[in-house]
Amino acid sequence: MHNWLLLVIREERLRRNCSPRKDRKGRTMFAHVTSHDASEHSHKMESPSFHIHEDNLALNHLSGEQEQDELAQSQTESQSQTQRAEDDYDEHEPEPDDEDANRRAVEDEENDDHDDHDDDASESSEDDESIDVTVQQDMAKLQQTFPHFRDGYRLIKRIGEGTFSTVYKAEDIRYHDYVNRWDIDADESQWTPPPLKPSATHNNSTSRPPRRKPKFVAIKKIYVTSSPARILNELDLLHDLRESPSVCPLITALRESDQVLIILPYFRHQDFRKYYPKMNIYDTRVYLRSLFTALAAVHERGIVHRDIKPTNFLYDPDKKRGVLVDFGLAEREGTDSKPCLCHEDRQVRKHRLQHSVAFNSIQTGAQPGYPKVDTRPSRRANRAGTRGFRAPEVLFKCTEQTTKIDIWSAGVILLTILCKRFPFFNSADDIEAMIEIATIFGSKRMKLAGQLHGCMFDTTIPTISSQGFSFEKIMLWSTCRSDGGKDGTANTLTPEEKEAIEFLTRCMDLDPGRRISAEEALHHPFLQVDVEGEPEPELDAEEVMML
Repeated sequence: MHNWLLLVIREERLRRNCSPRKDRKGRTMFAHVTSHDASEHSHKMESPSFHIHEDNLALNHLSGEQEQDELAQSQTESQSQTQRAEDDYDEHEPEPDDEDANRRAVEDEENDDHDDHDDDASESSEDDESIDVTVQQDMAKLQQTFPHFRDGYRLIKRIGEGTFSTVYKAEDIRYHDYVNRWDIDADESQWTPPPLKPSATHNNSTSRPPRRKPKFVAIKKIYVTSSPARILNELDLLHDLRESPSVCPLITALRESDQVLIILPYFRHQDFRKYYPKMNIYDTRVYLRSLFTALAAVHERGIVHRDIKPTNFLYDPDKKRGVLVDFGLAEREGTDSKPCLCHEDRQVRKHRLQHSVAFNSIQTGAQPGYPKVDTRPSRRANRAGTRGFRAPEVLFKCTEQTTKIDIWSAGVILLTILCKRFPFFNSADDIEAMIEIATIFGSKRMKLAGQLHGCMFDTTIPTISSQGFSFEKIMLWSTCRSDGGKDGTANTLTPEEKEAIEFLTRCMDLDPGRRISAEEALHHPFLQVDVEGEPEPELDAEEVMML
């Protein structure tokens, strides 16, 4: 009974010396009394506790030495806690003399923190989302496979999954231990606000070290089903493209047995489906100039990306900056290529065509079905790419494909933005893809495109006309402007839209030899971005009232 009272008194003393309170940011902390107040509390409580000790000694026959030892131990614990409280209090609690100055300093710091986290607000909200159990298991397995992975990176979540790899977002723990030439935001992140003017009472106080923003990277885990040659090719191309503008650089790579990880920078971007319907002509210019800047750097080194599409061009509409990623299907121009008719002279193509089996069958009359004995040699060509973005020469199995196949894919992106339709082409296989292209260009031009590569194209689908349709009509139809204006006059495109259509025609030419190159595109009038010509954002009613 009396021992229990002794414990209650000790807990009461500790509770009074250490009471919970809220700091400026709403977090629970322990506000401790100063050493002077602690001594007063200890002095006030010392007498009654001492008398209770005397009563306990008389009843329980405890020795005076044991009581003194317990009391001394209790006071020592109280003093040590009080000392820790003082240190904690001095670190978190400002002095009353400069309450206003410190309040302003805290508000400024919170505002700076708010500005720093504005760019990563969407990322933080996504990071807080619950992660699927299977994804957590994959992340744990990855960390177990690479023993020292935890020392350098902290996995956050999975941000992408494809046929050949999975991409995770992670924090680069040891970012500040290296020279990071790959970080295009390094200059922005190194900026720190100027120090506050020191007050008279804080001349000897130490300033808080500048806070470092976390740096994120993309961890690309390549599946073991990928061939070693493909993995080596991707790493080799990324190494050659280092320091190229608007191209994702390579940080490093890790290998453990048959597992390979590629460490790439993480770029803040938005989903293409969310921002492309709101893009005007100026936004389209900036977007495509950033894309063609990357393509010019890639094509200059003789590299074909082969998989140009919106999901492989990470674009940030706020910063108006894009980065080309995913070189898993890329290859050097001329790899495993054989001569094709599209690179021959026109007279040579005409001679070859007149002596072909298809031309003779047309002269004698087309026979239904397939020939029993097909003497034509088999044709093998690289058909890698994404459905809806493959160029005609890829569909016709051209054996000598060039960098122009990336220009066609970029043109499909422009067509998507102008017509506000995504995906614009939605074919299930190569045959349907040819039909979709023939619907726009017409069967006559599609036949000529096939003959460029030694192929014959023919169709009996009644909806495919001979001449096709112009891009101008397709854009008017897609944007619901083909029925005429309010006054009955026919709708027409603006001069800027007509310039975009002319540039689209150069990008989506069926003949790869006449298709515009990336370097030529950067000098095209449509991609000449004038910063002063950027339209001002429209204000809503509430913003107008505030002004």
